[in-house]
Amino acid sequence: MKDKRILVTGGAGFLGYHLARQLPAKGVAFMAFNDIVPFIEREYPEGSVLAEVDVRDKEKMRDLIRDNRIDQIIHAAAALPLWPTREIMSTNIQGTRNVLELAKELDLERVIYISSTAVYGVPEKHPLVESDPLVGVGAYGTTKIESEKMCEQYRDLGMCVPVIRPKTFIGTARLGVFQILYDWVDSGKRIPVIGSGENLYQLLEVTDLIDAIYLAGTVDPDLANDTFNVGAQHYDKVKRDVGALCEFAGNGARVQPTPARLVKGALAVFEFMKISPLYKWVYGTADKDSYVSTKKIEDKLGWRANYSNEDALIASHKWYLEHKDELAHVESGVSHRVGWDQGVLKLVKRFL
Repeated sequence: MKDKRILVTGGAGFLGYHLARQLPAKGVAFMAFNDIVPFIEREYPEGSVLAEVDVRDKEKMRDLIRDNRIDQIIHAAAALPLWPTREIMSTNIQGTRNVLELAKELDLERVIYISSTAVYGVPEKHPLVESDPLVGVGAYGTTKIESEKMCEQYRDLGMCVPVIRPKTFIGTARLGVFQILYDWVDSGKRIPVIGSGENLYQLLEVTDLIDAIYLAGTVDPDLANDTFNVGAQHYDKVKRDVGALCEFAGNGARVQPTPARLVKGALAVFEFMKISPLYKWVYGTADKDSYVSTKKIEDKLGWRANYSNEDALIASHKWYLEHKDELAHVESGVSHRVGWDQGVLKLVKRFL
């Protein structure tokens, strides 16, 4: 990507924030960002373009790409699972179609599509490899699968469209569901894990994800034009990784196993009643093994992770502790950059 002109869709989000901080140091010449929410201008490189353009608006996206002479697009824009289903379907499918059509029309070098390991659903077999069956859970998972199919179609038309499937990624400024965890740990509470906590659950530190994206935009197109899992290379059982975070807090917080069937049933009811921020793919996989093989991206692109699960959780929690006072005044929402309303979970917290 050295000396290239890059557009990041969904650029006001958590990943966009980190791409803005890290890609210029890797030699990217120019960056443009688009999103439907306002940008915090001080977080972005001087001279970059910040455009409040909806990825679903094809004409405005064409102007943004053409006027800024974009070479590559990192397509990270997506409506997350807490959004209304209609918004998820239109943003994730029509938005991706617009990006691919415009990239073809304007002869861009590459589109790097940020997918998700949610495309695997809740599988029984591990580690997951890129050729395993895709099973969407909910609108979000389904739209990610449909978008990947579109990427494959445009590869057949001669385009370079690397697809990155990251595990749940965290890091500085990551809030969302993880703020709930950090808040509970900071309060010295028992931290309930669904089930025994004996399952392996792989995470990913955002800077390791950005290294993968950078490689996908840099290496020979014949190597990059593929689909790649990305996740921490060192991870442990849930009770040990979360337990390490509790030990770091040093305030009496500790892991509390719970009966999985009972808790998941209650969470499903709470989700239906819209009084819990936890959606099916979160609680449905929480007591299951969930990890992917990263051998393909290691072998083809030379990628390596720098962070373990434990490292990533502790680094992210440190940032939370340094900023929690200011975060208390930020309105809750449904993105990864803001805290989520804990809903009924606040009541549960009182009894732990």
